[in-house]
Amino acid sequence: KRVFSRKRTLMKFPFDPSWTLFLDRDGVINKRIMGGYVSSPEEFHFEKGVPEAIAIFRKHFKYIVVITNQQCIAKNIVTIRNLREIHRYMQGKLLEQGSFVDAVYFASELASDPKNTRKPKPFLALEAKKDFPDIDFNKSLMVGDTDSDIQFGENLGMKTALIRTEEKTNRKADWQFDSLLDLALELKKKI
Repeated sequence: KRVFSRKRTLMKFPFDPSWTLFLDRDGVINKRIMGGYVSSPEEFHFEKGVPEAIAIFRKHFKYIVVITNQQCIAKNIVTIRNLREIHRYMQGKLLEQGSFVDAVYFASELASDPKNTRKPKPFLALEAKKDFPDIDFNKSLMVGDTDSDIQFGENLGMKTALIRTEEKTNRKADWQFDSLLDLALELKKKI
């Protein structure tokens, strides 16, 4: 009796250097403050292995784009200036390790705002495509730790990978990993 596995592996996935990697921030790149927000560079701490992971991704993806919902701005907890300082700090730390991300896009509105641009709406990806017109969403991988991250990727025709955290999720991603580094190491083996 033959048994066929339905499990999708990265080995069967045709990544090539024209692909774009979309990354969520909190819980994927940096430690999420559950019930709170990263409000200064001093509160920004990479998840284990993230600089190494992004260095690996740099060899396999044309663009690496961070997209993040940051309603802390609309709540007046963090200013846009503070958020940009946090992202400059993140980029600086990545550069120290020989890596970088191409751009960071954020949605600052409240989730309850009917005109918000937050994930899972496509606005942040469309902004990235304006800046990098050769991005092809069908040749993109969205990595996140929440249902809205996975739905965002699905809505745009991207492949999706879930980073398992304490965040409860219901959506099925194409792949699941315990960390961004685990995904990067698996990708490195397969390509």
